[in-house]
Amino acid sequence: MELIAKEFTELSTVELYEILKARAEIFMMEQNIHYQDIDNVDYKSLHCFFMEENKVIAYLRAFYQENDKDIVRIGRVLTLQHGKGIGKELLEKSLVAIKDKMKCKKICMDAQKHAIGFYEKFGFEVVSKDFIEEGVVHVVMELNL
Repeated sequence: MELIAKEFTELSTVELYEILKARAEIFMMEQNIHYQDIDNVDYKSLHCFFMEENKVIAYLRAFYQENDKDIVRIGRVLTLQHGKGIGKELLEKSLVAIKDKMKCKKICMDAQKHAIGFYEKFGFEVVSKDFIEEGVVHVVMELNL
C-alpha cells in the first residue's frame, strides 16, 4: 500500500474530509472519546495515511514538539480495518517519512496503554507512569533515532 504523507496545505479537500471522518469514526464513535479533535495542530502537522476507494483507512499525524525541532510527536493513530496488518504498515512507512521529511532526533507519543506492545515492536519505550487523557489510560513513549 502506498503511503500518502502531506503537509496540511498540500491536502485536497477530499483528503481532509476523509481524515476528519476517519478520526471521528474511531475516536468518537468506536472509542467513545469526547474531545475537540480539530485543535489547530493539523495546520503544522505531517499527515500520513492510506486511502482505499477514496476513503482514509489508516492515519496518523506528526508535528514538532513546541519549541524543539529535534522532537516530533505523533498522534491520532488509527486504522479502520483491524487485524489486517495495516497499522503495522502505516507505522513502518510513516516512521520513514517522518525521519526523511522532519529530520528529528526523537519521536514521542501519548500512547493508549493497551497499545504499548504494538509500539514496542518499533523500538518505542515507555518513559512515564500511567495517566488519564480524555478518559483513557495513556503512557508517554519515545523512540530515539
